[in-house]
Amino acid sequence: MKTVLFILLDRYADWEAAPLASVINRQPGWQVQTVSPAGSPVRSLGGFTTVPEGAVPAQLPPDCAGVVLIGGLSWRTEAAGAAEAPVRDAAARGIVIGAICDATVFLGRIGLLNDTPHTGNLLPDLQDYAGNGYSGSLFYRNENVVRSGRLVTANGTAAMEFAREMAVALELMSAEDAARWHRLFTLGFHAAPEDAFWWFGRMNSGGES
Repeated sequence: MKTVLFILLDRYADWEAAPLASVINRQPGWQVQTVSPAGSPVRSLGGFTTVPEGAVPAQLPPDCAGVVLIGGLSWRTEAAGAAEAPVRDAAARGIVIGAICDATVFLGRIGLLNDTPHTGNLLPDLQDYAGNGYSGSLFYRNENVVRSGRLVTANGTAAMEFAREMAVALELMSAEDAARWHRLFTLGFHAAPEDAFWWFGRMNSGGES
């Protein structure tokens, strides 16, 4: 079983987590594990109370295939510090890292966006908050989502695009299949009927293409 760790802080953006989590959990042999800084319940911006499966670990478990930082309103607080150790562990071990919305400024602050293409909400805001930890402005892209090797970053309007690129980075889907999934769930059944038949056929066969 491969695990993807979702780090949730209080006031997290639930709509940024759900599309990717649903793709992961419907894939045989994969699971999402939610964690918070103290393992305590967190409340989302949408008003959902989530009871995590544990606390943010200092070191990632052997079966960890990815770490996902879900955006929200707490990545500029002391609580975010709990995520630094596992994120650095993931970077050192070549484990996929995904960050969306304000979680990108956290990656910038700890120096993980200095030498690889990335995006976020706004470059000036990233520079201002990350301060001396960030020197990667030449690698910043004014795009909704950027996948650079095993790092995926996205702005807060791009939950579906984030899920698409994370699915590719995690090797859950090929780029073509991820594009079909994204097209279906952004355009809908009637505009993308072939993709609908493909997706539900895939689900009925246990997630295999």
